[in-house]
Amino acid sequence: MLEAEFRNWLEARGAKSPAALNSRVHAVKTIERNLAQLGSPHADLAAAFAADGFAQLREQIKQIRSSVKNGNEDYRILMPDSENPMNRLASWNSWLAQYGHFLAGSNSQADEIREYVLEHYIGPARERGDDSVSVVVGTLNNEMGLSKAWPNICQTLEGRKFQELADVLPPSVEGPQHSTTRKLTFMLTEEDGHMAQLTPTPNNLIFYGPPGTGKTYHTALKAVELCDGEADYPASAEGRAALMKRYNALMAAKRISFVTFHGNYDYETFVEGLRPETGEDEAPSSGFRLEPTPGVFREICALAEQARTRSESPGETSSHDLTGRRFWKMALGQKGAEDDVYEGALAGSYIALGYGQEIDWSPVEFSSIASIKQKFTEVYPEIKIRSNWTQIHQFRNEMKVGDIVIVSSGNKAFRAIGVVGGEYYFDATVAGRYAHRRPVDWLLILDEPLTLDIIFTGNFVQRALYRLSNTNVNVAALNGLVGQTNEQPDQFVLIIDEINRANISKVFGELITLLEPDKRLGMPNALTVTLPYSKKRDFGVPANLHIVGTMNTADRSIALLDTALRRRFTFRELPPAPGLLGVVDGVDLKAVLTTINRRIEYLIDREHRIGHAFFIHCETREQIEEVMRDKVIPLLQEYFFEDWSRIASVLGDGFLLKEVLHAPPGITGDPVFSWSVRSEFEEGAFLDLISNTKASSDSIYTPDGEPAE
Repeated sequence: MLEAEFRNWLEARGAKSPAALNSRVHAVKTIERNLAQLGSPHADLAAAFAADGFAQLREQIKQIRSSVKNGNEDYRILMPDSENPMNRLASWNSWLAQYGHFLAGSNSQADEIREYVLEHYIGPARERGDDSVSVVVGTLNNEMGLSKAWPNICQTLEGRKFQELADVLPPSVEGPQHSTTRKLTFMLTEEDGHMAQLTPTPNNLIFYGPPGTGKTYHTALKAVELCDGEADYPASAEGRAALMKRYNALMAAKRISFVTFHGNYDYETFVEGLRPETGEDEAPSSGFRLEPTPGVFREICALAEQARTRSESPGETSSHDLTGRRFWKMALGQKGAEDDVYEGALAGSYIALGYGQEIDWSPVEFSSIASIKQKFTEVYPEIKIRSNWTQIHQFRNEMKVGDIVIVSSGNKAFRAIGVVGGEYYFDATVAGRYAHRRPVDWLLILDEPLTLDIIFTGNFVQRALYRLSNTNVNVAALNGLVGQTNEQPDQFVLIIDEINRANISKVFGELITLLEPDKRLGMPNALTVTLPYSKKRDFGVPANLHIVGTMNTADRSIALLDTALRRRFTFRELPPAPGLLGVVDGVDLKAVLTTINRRIEYLIDREHRIGHAFFIHCETREQIEEVMRDKVIPLLQEYFFEDWSRIASVLGDGFLLKEVLHAPPGITGDPVFSWSVRSEFEEGAFLDLISNTKASSDSIYTPDGEPAE
């Protein structure tokens, strides 16, 4: 091992004492000396890290640790005289992970936070034999000399990457999200002998708060964290760009879906409904019929369930990477009329084409479309259907070994995916059509068809076989469906924007009960239902599907939400955070936002406050004034229903112009005010707003409540 370099790396991250340094170096050196006994085929740790990032070694140490309770003494391979192998093995596994971070050259703020907490909290607590250890976010921030890094600390320590590094379960939390008082408590003793098994718990989460508090950003961050297990993106423009790049990649891979609720949103749109269909593969159209069509919720449930069941049967998964492959659409018999053709192809690992009649096209002379057409028209002069030679040519000559075949189910769905495994052959034992065949290895066989737009842009056309344009194929989504899985299934996230705008009972229907974490597929109390339109039995919500919603409290209070929704979701408030704002061009934005929100809360309520996101990107006074004119004032107009006197009580006279309108000639009445937004704000408008010299309601109303003269 690189002992001297590792010591320097540890010292830079807080391991100052010789005892701490020696313990970590000794652990890593001992592991390296015993690689063979730990089942590693590698000569040293550098090679082991290059192979799999220490995944095999860390898993082996976890298994040794789990076996201690059963009286197994395999731990003596590493620590022959230990009297406390449980805690020591956990520490050694964490130190091995540290060595991996050292080899990888990790140097982000999140990595520094992980290393510091492991070094100063988790490690010492284990050495003392403590049952748990607590971390207070504000205290940790100050200890490390960080600047307002509370959000990053919370994300880092609550993320899966730290939990795997420290070999701990997710912490119990107290206090507001991303605040200095938030307290994270990690349990260091295991109750069931499976501390390292970090099975994700289904999340039903709603971010709520006034406009401009970062709900969109936090939703994207949470979705990426749920899918990847961690979201290490700094709070900067570059970090946000990197986050959205990863978010969009997960969207393209269909692991994140997004939907916006509105007043007319219903069950038929969200779960499934009847849609008109006018025809299907290889069958003439005869009017239209109503077919059950899955909505966004049923689609992502099907994808998540496919990943979940694939992880439970790892021997059936595939390691094929579909990048750069050629893709073909194929109809294995008419849907509903020739299901025996499809079932036979699955059982026999082949694909079959129904054109070409009873001619064996395998001889070498049929290597061109011209020779195939000539032979076919000689034998069957009465048949004029061109597909008998064009599609046979594609099937025999153009389709290559390694190409990917997507089996259609109608024009808008697919039901299987395979890779071509051999050349064309003619099965003379088959009576009638479909004697023309090619071997395939089935990569994916679906219990029920999935909507085509998951993997392809557009619909299938009514041809039994044709090549698909690679530009229309979503290779990332295909790889996710057929690729090699880990022990834990891929995680999926459904984002529901404006979740409070729809009638929840109308949208979810009987499925609302299935959202509860313990009622999910794969959980102890799993429940299923029969869907009303498709009559699909045993429909459930997979445990690896998370639902993240957003709610604008200016539109609707939490108190008015459907009780069933409130009971099944965790609500996380995102209040305005003026502390994230500074002084820009002499304008104290923190004080400005705080003052505005206090007045709004007094005049209306706290749910109508204004978020910090409106001002977060302002770098000049001109940009601040633009936000005030184009965003803040229009929002206040909406809040106060165009009652300009109340808007003035929030902002003062520096932003608004007030003129007295006297009654026109011939009309008897009291004077009224005419309000408008100043074309140029007064020089001291922001200072007056903060100091309250011109924002008093005294300038607007008389003591009797009448407009002042």
